[in-house]
Amino acid sequence: MDDDNNSREEQEEALVALIEHRTHEVKHLKNRISYYKSQLEEAERRLHDSQCKLARLRGQRQSQGSLENGAKNVKVERRSSSPVHINESSSRNQPQSKPELLIPAVNPKLSQPMKSSNSSGTQATSSVSTQSNSAIKVKGEKPSRVSSELEDVEIHDKGTKRKLEQKEHMELIPLIRRSSSPCIVRCYASAHISSQHKRKLRSLALCPVNDQLFVTSALDGLVNFWQVQSKGSSASLLSSTDCVSPKQRRWPEDITWHPQGDSLFSVYSADGGDSQISVLNLNKTKGRARVTFLEDRPHVKGIINSIMFMPWEDACFVTGGSDHSVILWNEKDGENLWKPKVLHRNMHSSAVMGVAGMHQKQILLSVGADKRIIGFDAQVGRADFKHLIESKCMSVLPNPCDFNLFMVQTATPERQLRLFDIRLRQTEIHAFGWKQESSESQSALINQAWSPDGLYLTSGSADPTIHVFDIRYTANKPSQSIKAHQKRVFKAVWLHSLPLLISISSDLNIGLHKTY
Repeated sequence: MDDDNNSREEQEEALVALIEHRTHEVKHLKNRISYYKSQLEEAERRLHDSQCKLARLRGQRQSQGSLENGAKNVKVERRSSSPVHINESSSRNQPQSKPELLIPAVNPKLSQPMKSSNSSGTQATSSVSTQSNSAIKVKGEKPSRVSSELEDVEIHDKGTKRKLEQKEHMELIPLIRRSSSPCIVRCYASAHISSQHKRKLRSLALCPVNDQLFVTSALDGLVNFWQVQSKGSSASLLSSTDCVSPKQRRWPEDITWHPQGDSLFSVYSADGGDSQISVLNLNKTKGRARVTFLEDRPHVKGIINSIMFMPWEDACFVTGGSDHSVILWNEKDGENLWKPKVLHRNMHSSAVMGVAGMHQKQILLSVGADKRIIGFDAQVGRADFKHLIESKCMSVLPNPCDFNLFMVQTATPERQLRLFDIRLRQTEIHAFGWKQESSESQSALINQAWSPDGLYLTSGSADPTIHVFDIRYTANKPSQSIKAHQKRVFKAVWLHSLPLLISISSDLNIGLHKTY
């Protein structure tokens, strides 16, 4: 009888625990449903507003067309739903033999995070948002190996406050290490296209306002501008620009987009008195060069390893270099000039390898080869926390949805990726990684990317594979690995607008991997 009673009590305790777990699971899913309903209503409202604006615009054009019906030389324009003004005066004077280069409209993306799945293993999928199919006609020539002049494009919404674009904070940290089995992202088709670079690729970055536009850079000094085509089956090269530094003729070490998506910023080296920052203006205006170099040179020596725009209301970016320094660059109002401010030079004892910004109190994260992770409060001008780990740090990447979560890449085999909660300061909440088949050396050129829903990380590797990590998975190994290239993979990024992964490799190809 005692054994039977004990058995019943154990079963009862197990059922109570299971009920508590499933109650929490149901509550979490209800919260997710409520969130997505509100996102859907907001997206529908924005869609309706855009449709109304398009109807008004077409009505105005029809009324103007009826007044000009008697004119002899009427040029029919392709209608565009984008809020972009095109200056046609210069293009009319171009010789007819020059074809027009079509550059897609830079419209804010209407996207939602990838649909998350619960711990029971429901498959995660990437939601597809509606993108504008319109294109902007821009005066120029065919894409060349040096530069295509993209002129006379004017973005009307340039002054929009960035706080309107920021996502809502979502609690993902409670989900970390809660599932004994990973949720697999299915990759059902892959295509490879030539990167059009002659030397090894260096960087890959998605446009922040239209992620079907992306750029690649390489050791040949070129920055190539691409557009995804055919729902992710291919990509077209729109332009190619020579961005080597003026004195040392160095290639961009790292690149980042301006938050408005109209320019690209690159970093170089502080040696030899060379320029340290370049700005590639994608919407070139008359009287300005396509690539300009900032005059200030605040870094004192060595390679500048990282550049990143901060997720704050006022546009600013941060650079970190081999001279141990972290520099904040602010734009001077109305002058289109960027002025540097040294945040710190002595908190790191070796090269700063990665920088990133957090939303809380304008905390700036920097990681270095000295094994240090430093959180610097940019508002008060002092360190908020310092953390020393056992391995070199090579990059840092905040989560796109949970503003308390960030990832640090380290040089420890099979524990390359570490997750931290900024509220817990020096506490590591998860670590995972991979075992390299080709080499045990950890390269700073191997970079990571978060999925739009913040639940997955992709990483390149010294092997020809993309490693995918589900942060809910209890194991320290990848939730899956995708054979993607013939040689090492440097980076793989997730699109918001399509269920697609884009990767770059030392085989000089760009990979397009469709997922569901």
